[in-house]
Amino acid sequence: RGTTFVELNDSNQIQYVREIPEPLYKPGDLILDVLKTVTADATPKPPPEYTPRTPTKANEIAKYLFNDVQGSSPDEAMRFFSPDIIYRDFNYEEVLRGKAEVRKFIEDFSFPGITFATQRFDDGEKSTCFTWEVVLEGAPEGSAIKGISFYEVDESGLVTYVRDVPESGLKPPPLGKLARQFR
Repeated sequence: RGTTFVELNDSNQIQYVREIPEPLYKPGDLILDVLKTVTADATPKPPPEYTPRTPTKANEIAKYLFNDVQGSSPDEAMRFFSPDIIYRDFNYEEVLRGKAEVRKFIEDFSFPGITFATQRFDDGEKSTCFTWEVVLEGAPEGSAIKGISFYEVDESGLVTYVRDVPESGLKPPPLGKLARQFR
């Protein structure tokens, strides 16, 4: 299991592919602890400003949440999630269910020095797939962890399902370097 992102050019030929399998090892909250350790010296920044809006297409919602709202307002982000949201992050064995669990997850991964930088989006209306990388302040250049997300929305424009598939963070830089320092 995993997720694949395929982008076609104007001639309907494949021009880009990212495929990430489900990790064999799911570190759970250990990944959060390691990311916070890597960014421990990060300088806190003021929350980014954004103009509130209400996109209704899946790809527009994902762009708004990641490119505009990220790092600002958990309340603004949460208004786009269904009360019955099912959120599957492949760093964890268990699925998150409901807005309370998803809110805690978003808040846990909102700390100085971490940015989920989006790269490519599809044009989906009811569901969308997009690529991203986790950029960590203080980590060696080129060590970002790549990932793919899939979002599905209902008829009212609320996100009902999320699937986040990150590359394994337990490889050389940045997390492999840190793991070697613990030996």
